[in-house]
Amino acid sequence: MIRLIAAVVAAFAIAAAAAESVTAGAKEGDYVVQDFVFRSGERLADLRLHYTTLGTPQRDAKGRMTNAVMILHGTGGSGQQFFRPQFAEVLFAKGGLLDPAKYYIILPDGIGHGKSSKPSDGLKAKFPHYDYDDMVAAHHALLTKGLNVDRLRLIMGTSMGCMHAFVWGETYPDFMDAMMPLACLPVEIAGRNRMWRKLAMDAIMSDPDWRGGDYEAQPRRALRTAVTLLLIAGSAPILWQKTYPTREAADAYIDKTVPERLAEFDANDFLYQVAASRSYDPAPKLEAIKARVTWINSADDFINPPELGIAEREARRLKRGKFILLPANDETRGHGSHTWAALWRQHLAELLAARE
Repeated sequence: MIRLIAAVVAAFAIAAAAAESVTAGAKEGDYVVQDFVFRSGERLADLRLHYTTLGTPQRDAKGRMTNAVMILHGTGGSGQQFFRPQFAEVLFAKGGLLDPAKYYIILPDGIGHGKSSKPSDGLKAKFPHYDYDDMVAAHHALLTKGLNVDRLRLIMGTSMGCMHAFVWGETYPDFMDAMMPLACLPVEIAGRNRMWRKLAMDAIMSDPDWRGGDYEAQPRRALRTAVTLLLIAGSAPILWQKTYPTREAADAYIDKTVPERLAEFDANDFLYQVAASRSYDPAPKLEAIKARVTWINSADDFINPPELGIAEREARRLKRGKFILLPANDETRGHGSHTWAALWRQHLAELLAARE
């Protein structure tokens, strides 16, 4: 027993040391865009954009940056999510594909997320109604004016960040060498994907406790509906069946997880985050993307089901791109496969190694 306890303690110590080594040197900061004008015509006098960086920027003889990598988070997330072991310890570790000793890694929080400006800061429902184009424009200002980045070696994005990557590729086609969008489709959000979002938004806005966004206490009935929809949207059918093989196990997971998720939510923040996808539709301009693209989805993704055939159709329009569908198995995590780097690390290695 003593040996077993010692082994467990040692394992935790090794994991803690690995996590500490990955985050060593991480720097957080804020860049404020003054008088930011949103596509809606609304303005914000001071738009705060929070970010975390790893590594040191490098430039060529002409002064152009050569090693910058930006990684964009999903709906409701932040740049900090990429420090989870399944991502950071695979990619950011010494000798990893995105080792900070080699790359300058930028992990920004999008508008309405993390420590960037958001409704819950105080404006509540008076906060400007941002969309994905606003979020991309804001991050472009962060890079070019706040961090003096004039080019990206790579832009990665998960879920919402995946969609932002496609918007980036079209809006600023000469800004990046390579793109790796993970877990999205480059078309208007419609069908079931739009429906679960609308159900969540309607639940919030129809809850009397929401009070038009001017609530003092969170509208918990509405948020419970939103959280349960999110759980299903992010579910991994094979893994969940294996991990929770009985009714009791499945119920226990829900009873534990829903209250935990509820504690993390602000109704206005979530409403704005989901509503921001309303104008997303990069399909008409996919041919404008110049960067080399490796686009990856997983076959067990509830939000982007492969049977739609959209990915294969749209991938053919990418001049220098390919689409990869990860087969569903015990290791994939449904929509969340985007953050388990071991599942797609080899594809990233090939993308980084590819040169004209």
